[in-house]
Amino acid sequence: MLAVPVVGLDSGAFTVLLFASATASVFGRLRSIPWTFAAGLGLGVVQNLVAGYADFAAEITGLRTAVPVLLLFAGLVLLNRSRERVAGSAAEDAPPPDYLADLPVWRRRLPWLVSLAALLVWTFTRPADDFYVGVVAQGLVLALIFCSFVVVTGIGGMVNLAQAAFAAMAALTCGWAFASGWPLPVAILVGVLAAAAVGVLVAMPALRLGGRILTLATLALALLADQVLFQVDAFSNGTIGWPLPAISFRVADTTDPRVRVVLLLVLIGLVGLLVRNLERSVSGRAILAVRSAPAAAATVGVSGPRTKIMLFALASAIAGLGGVLYATSKGSITATDLPAFAGFVWLAVVVLQGVRRIGGAVLGGLIAAVFPELLAGWGVSAHVGAILFGTGGMILAKHPDGVLAQLAEARHRRRARRQATASSSPAPSPAPSAAPATDALSPRGRAALGAVPENLAEPGRAEPVLRLEGVVAGYGDVTVLRGVDLAIHPGEVVALLGANGAGKSTTCAVAAGDLPVTAGAILLDGDDVTGRPAHRRARAGVLLAPEGRGVFPGLTVEENLRTWLESPDPVYERLPQLAARRTVLAGALSGGEQQLLTLAPALVRPPRVLIADEPSLGLAPLVVEQIFALFAELRQRGVALLLVEEKATEALAVADRVAFMRLGRITWTGPRSEVDADRLTAAYLGVSS
Repeated sequence: MLAVPVVGLDSGAFTVLLFASATASVFGRLRSIPWTFAAGLGLGVVQNLVAGYADFAAEITGLRTAVPVLLLFAGLVLLNRSRERVAGSAAEDAPPPDYLADLPVWRRRLPWLVSLAALLVWTFTRPADDFYVGVVAQGLVLALIFCSFVVVTGIGGMVNLAQAAFAAMAALTCGWAFASGWPLPVAILVGVLAAAAVGVLVAMPALRLGGRILTLATLALALLADQVLFQVDAFSNGTIGWPLPAISFRVADTTDPRVRVVLLLVLIGLVGLLVRNLERSVSGRAILAVRSAPAAAATVGVSGPRTKIMLFALASAIAGLGGVLYATSKGSITATDLPAFAGFVWLAVVVLQGVRRIGGAVLGGLIAAVFPELLAGWGVSAHVGAILFGTGGMILAKHPDGVLAQLAEARHRRRARRQATASSSPAPSPAPSAAPATDALSPRGRAALGAVPENLAEPGRAEPVLRLEGVVAGYGDVTVLRGVDLAIHPGEVVALLGANGAGKSTTCAVAAGDLPVTAGAILLDGDDVTGRPAHRRARAGVLLAPEGRGVFPGLTVEENLRTWLESPDPVYERLPQLAARRTVLAGALSGGEQQLLTLAPALVRPPRVLIADEPSLGLAPLVVEQIFALFAELRQRGVALLLVEEKATEALAVADRVAFMRLGRITWTGPRSEVDADRLTAAYLGVSS
């Protein structure tokens, strides 16, 4: 109401106003109203100063109007890096159940194959100049662009609103290259590579940001490209744009919409195969690990930054290819053909159909192109489409996995009802409960736990494998560790004890590389690894079993094991309980099974250092007994263990040395035999002994 006299009743002006408001709220860190109010005033002042007095801004098209965008991006990157404590592996976005898992592959694929055959038959029974064949081809172009959402959002779990900018970047670059005399195939390749390069640049803030902050950052970069880069006449050729010819295949070219339909179906099929193979590959498991539990992923040597860059580059290349085909289908490309705000609607359409599936992208693209034309042909107001789109959003609130998941669930229920009707036998009895944790090991495994290897490394005979020297660290402005000195030798278990809040878990995070230090040094076999990130320390042999389990809830047991091991068979031989659950999502395991899954790779490929933070948290006594038996075996195999444990009795039973911690400092270290009741009481009560 108050803005109407200033900006008028214009939807575009209100969108810009809303974006400026978002900029102010970012500088208020999305928490403080006073700071947001002050940032809004400052933003208005800066924008007016640039508009009235910054002469250099006049030489750069669109720079004056892009001031809020520049400030938003700067604020997001500089002010919103999260340094909060992260523990365990709670899944932020668990994958939906696969309701068709019990069907053979051909039954799962049959509806899509029938639909594909019907589409091809319909296409080639229409004349070459048929209007609706062209509309379907346009829908498939959008579907190809929408496939990029499946990669970055459906698989990677990151909301990226810059896909329209990637498509426009590739199309404009292709037009510029072709106008410069390059052959069309080369120009197309250059356009796709340019989109991938821009995707890598957009991924840079993704290395620091996440959630809604990343969403705003990608939107800011998309608007920056839309308002500044794409307005440069030398790049976009002004309002005329770049002409592009049809793609020729000798016997036909893409001026025939039927050829475009076939070409796009082939490309979408190739993208589908790429996504399928990606999900089943080592890189795919790394992506799912980072999405499911970023902190745990780093502890197994998975590089979160590399994974995010790869995802953004791949998604932007797919969107760029779609943008180039959009331009060749249209015959030209201008800076306004693919506006940045189209990314909003595109993402909403794909999410509504199912962003985790290529089928959702195809269905979304066809609906986005065909539905408006059908409404216009029937003489229905265009507002009806918007109303139906909003209705779809309300349906999405009830079924967040989209239309395709809802249809699969309905299909599953119909099949279950038919089976229940056809079968007169009583319902199957519930599956037997999991075996007690103490029975989880095979006889060979239990024998191994009781055996002492000949190459037992005795503590004190070697230099420390891990040493913390004067380490100072904390979260944000809060200092937790205040000069921690600690050393762990090969084949030694050091129990770190203390009251809640003493800094034990923070010490684990610092040693593993999950938390940077502000002072001091961390040495691994005498080498300074203070600046190395967690995934590089993990590759060097430092394994963290974090508080709250170090598994990836969205991956199966076998996929979890394969993030560490080439083959999980040795684990299944040692832990038959996990073998029986190999296809179950780790998030569905019991607490004891999750902790076994966390430690299982260490039994097959022992690390140099194992850091266990509250390994018995929430576990039954029999499970705790087995976990500590595993620790004893690892010590006998020469592994250095740092053990943080609330249950002092279990920790002291396996420890060689004990360190007491209070208020971020090590107050006493010594052999386990020198720990008396007074010292133990003082450590857990947080008082001086």
